[in-house]
Amino acid sequence: MSGLQPFRDLPPELVEVQLQMEGHAREYGLDFFPTIFEVIDIEQLNAIAAYGGFPTRYPHWRFGMEYAKLSRGYAYGLQKIYEMVINTNPCYAYLLSSNALTDHKLVIAHVLGHSDFFKNNNWFSQTNRHMLDEMANHGNRIRRYMDRFGVDVVEEFVDTCLSIEDLLDIHSPFIQRFDTEEKYDFPGNTENPDDQPAAVGRFLAKSYMDPYVNPPEKLAEAERGREEAAKEAKPFPAEPMRDVMLFLLQHAPLKPWQQDVLSIIRDEAYYFAPQGQTKIMNEGWATFWHSTIMTRHGLEPNDVINYADHCAGTLATSPTRLNPYKIGLELFRHIEDRWNRGCFGEEYEQCDNLAAKQSWNTEAGLGREKIFEVRRIHNDQTFIDEFLTYDFCRQNKIFQFGYNDDSGYYEIESRYFEDVKRQLLANLTNLGRPQISVRDANYKNRNELFLEHRYEGVELKIDHAQATLENIYKLWTRPVSIETTLDDEPCVLSFDGGEHRVSTAKNGASPRNGSSENIVITN
Repeated sequence: MSGLQPFRDLPPELVEVQLQMEGHAREYGLDFFPTIFEVIDIEQLNAIAAYGGFPTRYPHWRFGMEYAKLSRGYAYGLQKIYEMVINTNPCYAYLLSSNALTDHKLVIAHVLGHSDFFKNNNWFSQTNRHMLDEMANHGNRIRRYMDRFGVDVVEEFVDTCLSIEDLLDIHSPFIQRFDTEEKYDFPGNTENPDDQPAAVGRFLAKSYMDPYVNPPEKLAEAERGREEAAKEAKPFPAEPMRDVMLFLLQHAPLKPWQQDVLSIIRDEAYYFAPQGQTKIMNEGWATFWHSTIMTRHGLEPNDVINYADHCAGTLATSPTRLNPYKIGLELFRHIEDRWNRGCFGEEYEQCDNLAAKQSWNTEAGLGREKIFEVRRIHNDQTFIDEFLTYDFCRQNKIFQFGYNDDSGYYEIESRYFEDVKRQLLANLTNLGRPQISVRDANYKNRNELFLEHRYEGVELKIDHAQATLENIYKLWTRPVSIETTLDDEPCVLSFDGGEHRVSTAKNGASPRNGSSENIVITN
């Protein structure tokens, strides 16, 4: 992937289009960051897309692989990127130079919707708005480490860190999980007499009185009590810790440069997390506003067919995957229509007359106000949970699909609304990733790391789990285990640096603490 060439400024006709689109957007109440548009060619756009939307990142082979994939997809006519926007202040967005004027209008209106969402959605409130500079800084730091320690060494460590970039606590930016240590709260410097050196069971006494003041049997009893108390010390960590990357950053025996690289990967993972949490809402919101602005203000008669063709391609649905543009757009339209007609509240919910509910219209006119409220406070999971209704699924033909091994096709598994909604929410929980926590950093009293998988009906992929255990071992340098469920039975997967083990329960015992059967898998 060659270096990026300087971008081109907007030509005068596109500057005029941008000002027109921004004026229409403000009239509808959108509040967006200042947005800088730059015109680039397809090679530059593919390079930026490969970098996750940024013009520069740290050097790594995966970016080159993604660039090759995007380039081939465009060359074969399989895909085309119409817009790219970065969540920063100001926002940076890119226009493809080969697009027609109609496409540029659509993209500019779409980008303004994204910018409004970035600025006002609460789930983006903790993100770094100067990430463009931060990404460049990350790249420079990792390049320096490559110059000093070698490309292969640093790149291999980056690979290890990237394999655990999903092991985050995506809600931690908004919740204080643990009490922070006070500046002067030093161990042993408290008023608790049990922490004072003098209070170890022996009292000060003259030598001739010592046997009477400090009887040997009492001292031995006190020593046994201290040993028992040490055995019953608090576990570490005190409670399960979902931010596995942070735990390893704080406690794994890493070199300073390794700590810095791991912190870079973690910071970038947290930056991108809100985009994963709001993909449906974000794309639906931007599509809602570009369709509103374009159909009411931006289209000339000769633009209609081109615009309709591109929108049809963007909103096309498939039984094998969820289209966030389509479901997000239709849900926002559904919410606006419901609140405009007053289809909410106790009276509406208690109405059991289907004809009356279908024709319900109190002319409340609250739809526009409601969708702005939804845009501000929800993420995809709460959005679907709150507003995906039976009527919406029926009108939009949303069913639960699954792969039929006998026919070799994806088929409708269930038309029941509860099943459809349950599957959607399950796919959105924790970004669709398994929920892993650090349970014990001194497992078996040998400084081994014990992880816990929160099983909710979906098993871990054994090959992925084993590869991840190997990478965590490289960071922790001691055996690593994870408790999970396979074939509806609790078990523990372990890796000690040489071989994998699967410990299953025996005679009803826990595979972690009780008797178990071990299956050894040698690399």
